[in-house]
Amino acid sequence: MQLSDEEVDKLRRSGIRLDADGRFWHEGGEVTHHGLRAALWRWLDVNPDGRFVLRLDDKRFVYLDVDDVPHCVRSLRWENERAILRLADDSEEVLEPASLHLSPSGAAYCRVKDGRFAARLTTAAWGALADHIELRDGHAALVVEGRTFPLG
Repeated sequence: MQLSDEEVDKLRRSGIRLDADGRFWHEGGEVTHHGLRAALWRWLDVNPDGRFVLRLDDKRFVYLDVDDVPHCVRSLRWENERAILRLADDSEEVLEPASLHLSPSGAAYCRVKDGRFAARLTTAAWGALADHIELRDGHAALVVEGRTFPLG
């Protein structure tokens, strides 16, 4: 007996949720096991249809619910004129300034993982950018290495 696409889709629902602070949850409890959390971060991917998945390979994946965006920038530090992001998965990468933007609600977001994913900046990470934010023509802009990146 072959399953319908609808039945397969239902079976792929994992019950795993990724909250806005970069924490995984399953059946109401936070996933706290370090090894399992690390594996979930490794498996995090996005399907061509835009749905977030935990992927082992092309045929083996399950869906997960993402409260906001899949990544969270927990902190930010400066090395000369480069902003180094520390993500919820404990990886670090350089901020691509042109990807930084503000949502209508005022939350700050950027692109991470070679531009594949959106990440929300925590208040701490946003605060670390403060010395490089200026008002230009009445609008906020990030100024790095003499270049201006509007945040509208």
